[in-house]
Amino acid sequence: MKEDFLKFQAQTTPHPLALEVESATGSYIKTSDSKNYLDFVAGVSACTLGHSHPAVVNAIKEQAEKYLHVMVYGEYAQAPAVELSKLLAENLPGSLSKTYLVNSGTEAIEGALKLARRATGRTGIIAARHAYHGNTMGSLSLMDFKERVEPFKPLIGDVSFIEFNSTEDLLNINEHTACVILETIQGGAGFIQPVDDYLITVKKRCEEVGALLILDEIQPGFGRTGKLFGFENFGLVPDILVMGKGMGGGLPIGAFTASEEVMDLLMDNPKLGHITTFGGNPLIASAALATLKELLSTNLISETLQKEKLFRKHLQHPLIEEVRGKGLMLAIIVKSAEIADQLVLRAKDEQLILFWLLFEKRAVRITPPLTISSEEILKGCGIIVDILEELNSNIVAVN
Repeated sequence: MKEDFLKFQAQTTPHPLALEVESATGSYIKTSDSKNYLDFVAGVSACTLGHSHPAVVNAIKEQAEKYLHVMVYGEYAQAPAVELSKLLAENLPGSLSKTYLVNSGTEAIEGALKLARRATGRTGIIAARHAYHGNTMGSLSLMDFKERVEPFKPLIGDVSFIEFNSTEDLLNINEHTACVILETIQGGAGFIQPVDDYLITVKKRCEEVGALLILDEIQPGFGRTGKLFGFENFGLVPDILVMGKGMGGGLPIGAFTASEEVMDLLMDNPKLGHITTFGGNPLIASAALATLKELLSTNLISETLQKEKLFRKHLQHPLIEEVRGKGLMLAIIVKSAEIADQLVLRAKDEQLILFWLLFEKRAVRITPPLTISSEEILKGCGIIVDILEELNSNIVAVN
């Protein structure tokens, strides 16, 4: 299978990890050679309830026996999508009441940008340096990494950048600005949290000049930071909320949510202001609804903070400079990119799945399922510390 994988399926890097997956359950992925890998990545924050959670699998089976795709988004009332949107509204602040369901996080970003321009009649978009919002053309336009965007120019225009956590840069938000778009916690940059009421200050500045604030919760959302959505930790409410990844319990989905007044602008002038064939797909929406219900009816969200403490307690080593992030959105920052590379690759040999972050080369991702047990956390941390101890011994020996 590996040969066919490399020959027939388009790749994203020259050297993919290429595990041959046979099955996955809970916190483990089983490969075709009957090895069980402890998963500290959860499909890059996507498998909120772990692999093959019974509630998600049962919801998929039940819906599959009723109907699958019947009509493009927004034309027919379909219970899974309606119930999902309603349950989101019931658990969000009142100003975030209407949800547009799409197929992925990056598509949700595209829709949110269009909505902001439509709502304000302005064109200016302000994003943060070192941000990552996806890889479609609009999302890519929000990235200031020259080597990643240069081959695909020209991108969409009238985009400028500010430094995340810099209040001085907020004067760049003005009467020309349609929206400011920020990750609630910067992901690819190294899991950087807002400090000193930064997001509150951004929202106030947006209100002063009539711009909208879009928060990208594609990674922090759905319980990963100890709240249903990350912005709840920071004392503000965005004008447009973008979500994805962990929303679907392992199936592909995205969404953006705003007030009814703002969202309804996509219905007219022009009609079909945003359209998708498979957004709100009943099978996908059923999985997302089951995921959300499970999060709301259990202690999984609050338990992420206790699990964070356990990780921090047992991820201590001279080669670890810090552990960034919140809840189960964590990143180990080691002393060099080479050490990060060695840690990820050697962990694979020890049947522990770790992964990199996009831009911070010293970072190693720790984003396990919210269902991970204390025993599994201790097991994985032990493997990490043992690998780092071996690497440190080799460094000392060389010196």
